[in-house]
Amino acid sequence: MKTIKLLLVLFICGAFFSSCTKTDDTLDNSISLGELMSSYDLWYVDIHRTSGNGDVPFVSIAFTLSFANGNMYANNNIVDVGFTGNGLGIQVGNYDTFGTYLETFHDIDGRHDFEVVQLSLNEIRIFDTVQNVSYVLVGYQTDEFDYDMLFYDNIEYFLQEYTAWERTAISLAGTPNPFDNEHYLQFTPENNTTFYSSHDSFGTNIDNILWDFTGNYEVFDVVGFDNLKILTLNYEFGDFEEFELTVVNDQKIELFHISSETTYEFTGRGFIQLLRGEKSSKTIVSKEGRKRTKVIRKKKEKSKS
Repeated sequence: MKTIKLLLVLFICGAFFSSCTKTDDTLDNSISLGELMSSYDLWYVDIHRTSGNGDVPFVSIAFTLSFANGNMYANNNIVDVGFTGNGLGIQVGNYDTFGTYLETFHDIDGRHDFEVVQLSLNEIRIFDTVQNVSYVLVGYQTDEFDYDMLFYDNIEYFLQEYTAWERTAISLAGTPNPFDNEHYLQFTPENNTTFYSSHDSFGTNIDNILWDFTGNYEVFDVVGFDNLKILTLNYEFGDFEEFELTVVNDQKIELFHISSETTYEFTGRGFIQLLRGEKSSKTIVSKEGRKRTKVIRKKKEKSKS
């Protein structure tokens, strides 16, 4: 297998990606593409750096991809990330490399070929010329991967991975307010903006929940904080609620209600697994409508409380 030549890399960068400005000493020309792809346990799909007007579904839906011994793996869910498949996720297909080309054979999406450009020691850009789309992949070893970053950088998708969020705790501190009556929340992939809420009794079967209210939600970055978000709920009939959102673990979140200073804990119910892997008793649904897209968030200051 031919080594990735520096001149070829620079030519492709100049021809297709004007943003490729890394210096020569950040590139590793001593290994083949196959060795490069398998040299990192995880390739994080930095969806915010996607360019082009096409789409490769199995890449768009994945948070991480892995390439080992001809087998291709993906973490398509944030829930259980780091545990499923010893951290690599589920096997989704096979791959091969030829020169600077990565050939992938996905179990559902079929064959896709990518031109590969090495941007730095642990960053590559894969370009599907047929679909006219390129993705940036950032390489990590599993013991170095920043899982907190994964949750907070993709918080909208984490919220969508449960059929419902049930309120399981409420703080003694805080003043009574209408949100005290909200027992369930649901966040859907409808433009990453639609939510539903319900007053149904705690313990209701999630398939029987009646969603009383609907509206639009938005997530904001918080100036100076990487592990905190602000969530706003804009109800269809005019009510507005604002929270500081913290991830407790991959099944729990905390919502600090800014105006009343009440803290609510919500627990995910009905995990939605994307793409069938090994046998599982958990809910499995189609990936239709649940791909990742660029998210451009506004910023807010942290509340003074």
